[in-house]
Order: sequence, then C-alpha cells, then structure tokens
Amino acid sequence: MSITTNSSLVTRDTDKLADQSGNLYESVSIISKRARQIATKVKEELNNKLSEFASTVDNLEEVFENREQIEISKHYERMPKPTTIATDEFMDKKVMFRRPE
Repeated sequence: MSITTNSSLVTRDTDKLADQSGNLYESVSIISKRARQIATKVKEELNNKLSEFASTVDNLEEVFENREQIEISKHYERMPKPTTIATDEFMDKKVMFRRPE
C-alpha cells in the first residue's frame, strides 16, 4: 500500500469539511467509516506479512526472523494514521458516498 499523506498533525477547517457533504457531522461520519475500511485493510496486510514468519520451532534463526518482523512492524507504525488518510481522501473528493434515500 503506497501512501503519500503527511503524517503530522494538521488543523482542519470545519467549514471545508462541511462543504463536501453539506453537514459537518455527516462528513465526520463518512470519514470515520472510510478510516475503518483503511484500518482493516492495513491490519490484514500486516497480519499476512507477519504470518510468513510464524514458526513453532525454537532455533538460532528465530533471532533473525524477529528482526524482519520488527522492521515490518516499524514500517507500519511510521505510516499515517487511517483517519489522516481518510480525511485527505475525503477533502480530495476521492471518497464516494451516497445517501440511503
């Protein structure tokens, strides 16, 4: 997953968030649902990558495998948070949403 979002804290203009859907609370709801989708996808990716290193045997190679697991985990920790990604996508009009009516 390639992500080019700034991971630092950003103050958002609530009027611009509200303009996207016509209602600030609806915009926040849309962003939160998208953030949950992103978080689920990232968690599945991480679990799949870490499961490659699953071993029931204790040996000296396990130390090397643990280093690889640590590097993978650190990579995912450095990624922007799902809410940041979802908010950026929403503001860039990359999130599709519809009303049930």
